[in-house]
Amino acid sequence: MSESKQSLKLFIVLSRAFKAINEEINKHIQENGLNPTEFAVLELLYHKGDQPLQQIGGKILLASGSITYVVDKLEKKGLLNRVACPNDRRVTYAQISEDGRVMIDRIFPDHENRIHELMSTLTPDEKEEAIGLLKKLGLSIKDLSY
Repeated sequence: MSESKQSLKLFIVLSRAFKAINEEINKHIQENGLNPTEFAVLELLYHKGDQPLQQIGGKILLASGSITYVVDKLEKKGLLNRVACPNDRRVTYAQISEDGRVMIDRIFPDHENRIHELMSTLTPDEKEEAIGLLKKLGLSIKDLSY
């Protein structure tokens, strides 16, 4: 197989694996009344604390225009609060609410276990190798300029 065809095959295999895993994970998230983006925002706030609204999109790989919509929905559900920055009036933070914390406390352990189950076909050494290779691939793309 030529190297370019091998690259195409790797892309297809990687894309299909991601799609299969993502669909399984999203089912669990949706069973808990959230969409994947809402879950990603709550999980970020749960693990990393209050975040400026302007920075959330970059941290969860979402267009910044969509963040306002997602934050509005989570605020209406009572799962997060907007908090003004005391030092800079231009900055507003998203903060997980107590109800949001209770929800993530309840669903995150199952989320983590489901991911572990889906990845359990790989040995710990294979997981480390995959992490290293995928990280290498992702970081190398930053160096490419077209």
